[in-house]
Amino acid sequence: MPVVDGTGVAGRGLEVTRVGNRWRITRPWPPPLRPVLHGYAGYWEAAASPYRVRLVPTGRAVVVISLGEPFARISRPGDAGPSGRVTGSLVAGLEDGYRVCDHPGGQEAIRIELTPLGAYRLFAVPMGELTNRVVDLGDVLGPESALLVERLAATKDWSARFDLLDTALSARLARGPLPAPEVGHAWRLLSAAGGAVPVARIAAEVGWSQGHLVRRFTEQVGLTPKTSARVLRFHRAVGLLARGGANPTEVTAVCGFYDQAHLNREFRALAGTTPGRLAAARLAEGALAL
Repeated sequence: MPVVDGTGVAGRGLEVTRVGNRWRITRPWPPPLRPVLHGYAGYWEAAASPYRVRLVPTGRAVVVISLGEPFARISRPGDAGPSGRVTGSLVAGLEDGYRVCDHPGGQEAIRIELTPLGAYRLFAVPMGELTNRVVDLGDVLGPESALLVERLAATKDWSARFDLLDTALSARLARGPLPAPEVGHAWRLLSAAGGAVPVARIAAEVGWSQGHLVRRFTEQVGLTPKTSARVLRFHRAVGLLARGGANPTEVTAVCGFYDQAHLNREFRALAGTTPGRLAAARLAEGALAL
């Protein structure tokens, strides 16, 4: 556990905060990684306090590096396969629905949030292969990922851990595939508008037919433009409600839902809850405490 002073900052650029029963350790990531990351953080929890969270769509891919024992059982309502699996270090692609994660507590891990196109470069696989899936880290990043996990686990200083992580991410990105500029532009248009832009307008803006845009976009992002717009609109609404000061009527208008009934249906479909219940609950990094 990092030493924490009265300001909550532990040397060498680390910031340490308390999130429930866990400590969260962060630092600014280097400029070359900023276009592809939404952020990364380490987590440390001394006491094993089991909990359950609902993971809602965020429009981001996630890597979790477990520095201890395999830690979670993750399931998606309606899955035809087994109800869950024990998972250690993992990769999660983009989602168009929610999952439930049962955690025994006592974790020590690093969580990385990636832009979809950053994930495409890092993973070097068609992102559609990971849509609505959680897979072992080694299945995507290969055998070298096991060595990285071992080195991170053996390094107890969090600054040194982040140094190792930055080096590994930078090297992997340098040799990864570059997304098509048109797909990058399409994603920026969708993101900037919070999903409130027609696919036809995006196709015209990038100079592709709608069919070609859908194929290339889905390959490199993991969701179709239409589904991405739906997730981004939901994510924007979640952010407004989580910050407080906005009621469902205002969120409906600002985010481009047809009416409040439409807002409620989307929250039921994507998060398994209502806007009011989500606003009243504690939401952190796409996880809703149950």
